[in-house]
Amino acid sequence: MSNRNRFIRRVAVGTAALAMLAAAGCGAATTSGGGGEQAAASVEEGFTIGLLLPDAKTARYEKFDRPYFEEAIAELCPKCEVTYQNADQDVSKQQSQAEAMLTQGVAVLVLDAVDAEAAGGIVKQAHAQGVPVIAYDRLAQGGVDYYVSFDNKTVGRVQAEALVEGMEKAGTAGKGEVVMINGSPTDPNAASFKEGAHEILDGQVEIGAEYDTPDWSPDKAQQQMEQAITAVGADNISGVYSANDGLASGIIAALKSAGVDELPPITGQDAELAAIQRILSGDQYMTVYKAIRPEADIAAAMAVAAATGQEYSGTAEYPLTEATDGEGNTVPAVLLTPVAVTIDNIEDTVISDGFYTIEEICTDEYADTDLCKEAGA
Repeated sequence: MSNRNRFIRRVAVGTAALAMLAAAGCGAATTSGGGGEQAAASVEEGFTIGLLLPDAKTARYEKFDRPYFEEAIAELCPKCEVTYQNADQDVSKQQSQAEAMLTQGVAVLVLDAVDAEAAGGIVKQAHAQGVPVIAYDRLAQGGVDYYVSFDNKTVGRVQAEALVEGMEKAGTAGKGEVVMINGSPTDPNAASFKEGAHEILDGQVEIGAEYDTPDWSPDKAQQQMEQAITAVGADNISGVYSANDGLASGIIAALKSAGVDELPPITGQDAELAAIQRILSGDQYMTVYKAIRPEADIAAAMAVAAATGQEYSGTAEYPLTEATDGEGNTVPAVLLTPVAVTIDNIEDTVISDGFYTIEEICTDEYADTDLCKEAGA
């Protein structure tokens, strides 16, 4: 049995056992959701879970997060239904989607906020109706019931450490200037990535230009990189801190348009397929692999526990800790560990975990790269 199936089975057994105790006469449980009360949902009867994701520009959400979450719920609660909406990076749209789900009677919301501060209104509205909220990947304000994500300052440190390593390998360490293209200013994760990166880069490199990128938009990242090229000089850019892979695609486009043939080391995040291929071709130095499967599994377990009036207590492999939101609320949380992916460990990370197959990576354009030739693809 795989580690994931063992994890899901442990949660499922615990959920079923507690549900049977309640049915045997322990009284009707309630879920407070931090505010009003409602009768706790039942795994035996099933209930509806609302899943709200923030955008479709970031490839991971539709390709991995949503299907992984739905699969985990199907195992934990076969009679449960997941109702899903994507906000397309629109705060008002996400608010309307959440209100519609609450009107429809969801037992729990799993929320990946477009804007963490604005999402506090969704959380408080849900709690007023006795509906618990699980913050997924981004910590919404409002005092959510549980939070699952990655250690986001560590993500930034991992990116920055890899960037310095890449500059040393390229012989550009101590030369020129670094450009930083950070994530969306409305995403608290982006602030943590940036903070972690600065902890490593400050004092080690000269930062010539730095930008925050609204909506995590690759197009806006391309425009910002064009500005940086003008300000710093294409030949004087020794490395680029890019907060994720989508931004890296815009950054690379800007550098190539400026006639830069030998690209400086460029970071990324999310291990998008296109980014893995860019690493193979040498256009991108690294990405951050975040194992989305356990994140989605844990969110599903938290959602089932919260909806059925139970306490989620974590596992030995993924223990419960705490996080603090922008309003100072302390939230029970599970924070996973990110991994840097470079040309040296693609096989040991995204391929060995089944995130991608060698066939998906080694399309015709990349068949001549060393990894693909060695794999016989």
